[in-house]
Amino acid sequence: MPPKVKITEQMILDASFEIIRNGGHENLNARTIAEYLHCSTQPVLYNFETVDEIREAVYRKADEYHTAYIMPKEGDENPMLAMGLNYVRFGHEEKNLFRFLFQTNKFGGMDIAALMDNPDLSGVLDVMAQGLGCDAGEAKEMFLTFFAIAHGLASLLANNAMEYDEEQNAKMLSNVFFGVIAYRKGL
Repeated sequence: MPPKVKITEQMILDASFEIIRNGGHENLNARTIAEYLHCSTQPVLYNFETVDEIREAVYRKADEYHTAYIMPKEGDENPMLAMGLNYVRFGHEEKNLFRFLFQTNKFGGMDIAALMDNPDLSGVLDVMAQGLGCDAGEAKEMFLTFFAIAHGLASLLANNAMEYDEEQNAKMLSNVFFGVIAYRKGL
């Protein structure tokens, strides 16, 4: 008799990630996870006390995936524009993950002020300030404006409110990015 397959915490997280990615966070429950893993709900709830605990762990996994997805690639001519376009593309290509990360109040937990003060963003702001010859406060203002537009485009795409057009999105982000720079320089 072959040994029974042990359902691990990682298997549950991976299954939950795929369930959310393919069907939306609304479809995540112990039964859908068990069906995905071809097991009963007992091993799912043995590894995690509640489905909310699973959601929190999957949120962290989705956030890591999102961060890796949007990072500019080596050789990108303008890393800020590349990151903005990657963010917008994520909203289009990973609609369910985008909505899970940014449009569920339960798991977002970070308002715009907290985002702007997040230590993870400080490196981006430092590079931006140095590249544009401005101070950290000005870089923060420029980033906020750029981020608001990129987030708006990604949200529209994630909710099927507009068609994805890479060229148009790049043009809009470029207009905002370079417009903000020109405004800050008094042009």
